[in-house]
Formats: sequence, C-alpha cells, structure tokens
Amino acid sequence: MLDIIGELLFWREDYKFAKRKKARREFEKKNNLPKKLMIHPVWKLLGILLSFIIVARFFFFSDFGTKKTTEKIAEIELILEKEKKALGIYPEKLNTIIRNNPLRKKITLDYWNNEFYYEQKENGLGYVLISKRKDGILKTEDDISGIKTCPNNVYN
Repeated sequence: MLDIIGELLFWREDYKFAKRKKARREFEKKNNLPKKLMIHPVWKLLGILLSFIIVARFFFFSDFGTKKTTEKIAEIELILEKEKKALGIYPEKLNTIIRNNPLRKKITLDYWNNEFYYEQKENGLGYVLISKRKDGILKTEDDISGIKTCPNNVYN
C-alpha cells in the first residue's frame, strides 16, 4: 500500500516538474533568455538526504578512529605476547614484530598514520604502547595506551 502511495506522489511531483519546466522553456524562448538549470525535486531531496548522512557521520561515528586504534593495539598486544612466549622477553623495537609479513606492514601505525610509541620496560618483562592519536603529541589526555607491566609491578 505504501509503495502505491509513494509511486503516486512521485508521479505527481514528476508531472508538476514537467509542467513547470515546459512553462519555463516557453518563457525563455519567448523572451530570448538562456536556459536555466532546473533540478527535479527528487534530486533535491536526495541531495538533502546525502548531506544529512554526511553530517550525521561526523556526529555519530566520530570515535571510529579510536575504535580502530584500540583494535590495533589489542592485535599488537597479542603479537607481543607471542613474541614473549617464544623468546622470553618483549622485543626492543616494535618494528621487529613486522618481520617479512606483508600483512603487518602498517601495523605500527595508528588510525591517524602516527607511529605507535613503544618502549620496552624492565629488561623485556614489560612494555608501554601508546597511540598519540590525531594530534601526534605524546603524553596528552587523548592518548590511547596499552601497558603490560612486569610481574612484580616495579615500574611506572
């Protein structure tokens, strides 16, 4: 039922637009004017809807980068745990987890393409992993961190 009503409203708008366009073209021809661009009401509605979607994306999905970076930190932490299990300590540099794996090529970059800050602590028994986020400045309120402490929690 709603489909029929929608089609009837669309036909009505299409008819009204065609009638206005015909009258406008006759007026332009009669007065020797250039043709004016006329946009169909459905295209206007779609433009408004698209604009609304773009604006809503920034309000409702503004934490998308944070979510993706948090997921990447969790992935890096899993890889670091495997490294520790295999070698007994965490690696000195984060780039060593890439190895020759092309899938890990950009694993050391956060959502904003900033390098993660990584520091090995307590002779390889702990680490600090921080995303500097969009501002790219370390130790600010917006940083996202993953910290693995050594067993006896000796460091800050």
